[in-house]
This record gives sequence, structure tokens and C-alpha cells, in this order.
Amino acid sequence: MRSDLLAALNAERAARRATILLTYLASGAQRLVRPAEISREPLREELENLLRLGRSGLVGGGSLFALVQVPPIRLLILGAAHIAQALAPMAHFLGFNSVIIDPRSAFAAPERFPGCEVIAEWPQDVLPGLGLDPYTAMVLLAHEPRIDDPGISAALGAQCFYIGALGSRKTHAKRLERLRAAGIAESDLARIHAPIGLDIGAASPAEIAVSILAEIIAARRRKPLRAEQAA
Repeated sequence: MRSDLLAALNAERAARRATILLTYLASGAQRLVRPAEISREPLREELENLLRLGRSGLVGGGSLFALVQVPPIRLLILGAAHIAQALAPMAHFLGFNSVIIDPRSAFAAPERFPGCEVIAEWPQDVLPGLGLDPYTAMVLLAHEPRIDDPGISAALGAQCFYIGALGSRKTHAKRLERLRAAGIAESDLARIHAPIGLDIGAASPAEIAVSILAEIIAARRRKPLRAEQAA
């Protein structure tokens, strides 16, 4: 690989930006393709599919190899509740980098979340420095507007690929009223998954954690559910 391509690839990785390195197998020539450039590519659909899956592979009838580089998913959990205690270790097994944020120090205790970064501060104070991006998922479990609402606003502004909030439909309706009053557009509000998680009848904290992770994976892969495909 040319040194300039390697430097560019490393720079994109450091900045948590997705990139595809195309190699023409016949000639060995290489070039980078960034997500914003894919729409101009003759192999647009194949490249978009590989990027969606985060998977490298042959394209163009086997004439090119696409090396796909995507950032690891970062999971921000706002609210160190019992669901968070089940969610964090499960997310770890999936390769997600989890951060727990809750200003209530009794909940945000490191011993409750071994192996995870735990921040006992208000979201509005720490989120600006965490570099939220389109490969960040935000899960809101505090059931507390002073924690949830700043998190939602930050996640929407950063184009986080998943935003899920705990609470009933009635609770979410009140949440939407507050966010509308804060000037958030309807198109942005529609991006919030609430009640959080896939509707699988989850009851225990561990089951709810499973439903949340399943919904995050579906959002990341942009894959419609079977029921949606059949409709």
C-alpha cells in the first residue's frame, strides 16, 4: 500500500470515519472511497451493502477487493439503573465500547459496572467532550428529564445512528412535548426509539437489555424487521 493511502486510512480511523479501500486485482492499483463519495461510484449498491454490514469483500464481479473500515460502535448509557447493569456486559460481548453516565453517584459506582467507563456527571457537562458521531448509540434509562433530554438533544445533533429511551408511550408523549418546546424538529423526534427495544415481551432487566441490543443491531445494519418486510 502506498504511504499516502496508509496515512489517509489511519487518519480516517483515528477520526472514527468509515472508509473503503478499493484494490484493482488486475493492476494492484488502489484508492480510497469515503461514504459521501459512494453515490458517484459505478458499484454504488455493492459498496453500500458492504459498508452497511461492515464487511470486506470482492465487488465488480470479483475484479476489485473492497477493504471496509468502520469504527467500533460506541454505546453511551445514560442512567445507571438495573437494566444498565445487564446491558453493559452484553454489549461488551458484542464488541461495543460502553460508557455509563449518571450524575447520581450512588448509581454510577464503578463497582456496579466492572470493565466499563463510568462517569458520575450531568450529560450536558460531559457529552460535548466525548465526540458523539454516527457510529454512536445512545440508550436513555434514567427516566429523568434532566438526564434524558440533554442526552437526546446531543445525540440528535451528532447524528447518532440509534437513540432509544425507556418509558411508556404516555411518558414518551410528554418527552416529545418538552423536546418540541425546545425547538427540536419533528423529523428528528421521529428518530427516537421509544418505548425502547424490540417488542418481544421483555420483562426482566436482562430481557429488556436483549431487546435493546437487538434494536441497536437492526438500526446499525439498517435491516427492516420481518414483520415490516411482510407488511
